[in-house]
Amino acid sequence: MTATTPGQGPLAGVRVVELAGIGPGPFAAMLLADLGADVVRVDRPGGPGLGIDPAYDITNRNKRSVVVDLKSPEGPARVLDLVARADVLIEGYRPGVAERLGVGPRDCHARNPALVYGRMTGWGQEGPLAQRAGHDIGYIAVTGTLGMIGAPDRPPAVPANLVGDYAGGSLYLVVGVLAALHHARATGTGQVVDAAIVDGAAHLASMIHGMLAAGGWQDRRGSNLLDGGCPYYGTYETSDGHYMAVGALERRFYDAFLALLGLPELAPAHADLTRWGELREAVAARFRTRTRDEWTAVFEGSDACVAPVLSLREAPHHPHLAARGTFTDHGGLTQPAPAPRFSATPTAVRGGPALPGADTAEVARDWDVPRLVDTANGTAGDTIEGTAPDTPEGTPETLVERPLP
Repeated sequence: MTATTPGQGPLAGVRVVELAGIGPGPFAAMLLADLGADVVRVDRPGGPGLGIDPAYDITNRNKRSVVVDLKSPEGPARVLDLVARADVLIEGYRPGVAERLGVGPRDCHARNPALVYGRMTGWGQEGPLAQRAGHDIGYIAVTGTLGMIGAPDRPPAVPANLVGDYAGGSLYLVVGVLAALHHARATGTGQVVDAAIVDGAAHLASMIHGMLAAGGWQDRRGSNLLDGGCPYYGTYETSDGHYMAVGALERRFYDAFLALLGLPELAPAHADLTRWGELREAVAARFRTRTRDEWTAVFEGSDACVAPVLSLREAPHHPHLAARGTFTDHGGLTQPAPAPRFSATPTAVRGGPALPGADTAEVARDWDVPRLVDTANGTAGDTIEGTAPDTPEGTPETLVERPLP
């Protein structure tokens, strides 16, 4: 099946233009594509990448790609031809760059008033830092999110780029785009969705802020119920150097955990903070007596809320994930399957990563944009200075953003 297979997912029939970038913008577009949207990624000649073979960039699955040089005289017009036939546009440039390129909200809405224009940045469209370069780690640092992750006697732990880029960025952009699309279809009026990673990352901590205000959360990491401070909510090393994750918060789960661990005498320490240090040491010592697989077998079938900590390569083979098909193989690539799941409009990986420009003729035909095919003659060295997306996952040095002249 190809990326244009009809009836795949609840967004079948929705057309999305993605102005190529890296990180949260492409991931958001992948989510829309997974849900069935026809996503056309507009790559630029020699454009941004993750430093890997594009054939392995899973965030470009279920999409199609065309190449357009936005610095060329006809480049903006070709993108606007796509926009005129689209429902959604996603871009991740610094504020003002899309406008200078001729594909900003005003230009796009002049061609298509119902367009949902999704903007993905780290700092947002306004504010003192809006024009500043940034990466995931900085965005979650200033929101207080990074500072609450990790052990109290160690530097904050870096959670890859999952909390900022993808949770605080991509997911909020998709929520905003879908809400605006609902409004546009009801009223015929499009709008701009300003998805800033700092806003999303801060919003993710809403419950924690409530607990902090109520006195139920200490403003220092490794000291609370859900940040590793609690001895029955954390990770423990096993005898073979692997780890087990424990989340036995409720008393009945905690009692089951201690019984299977062989430490039932420590049950009274559940609510006694003065004994948490003693409890942690005892639990840690006990876990070090067996391997991860042995402990997994001990807790199998129980409600003790204990699970093995698996690696990325191990995860697809976990019996539960394998039974659900949480991971799938497509084109020789093992990858997470689309989520969530739908009873009436099931989703699927319909196509592998879109290769830059590979679908130009097909998109020109399907979207009725005949002059798009002329862009296939662009040269790889004809890049756009200053339009690298304001995204935080290791932008290659050759793509460091500079203001357009």
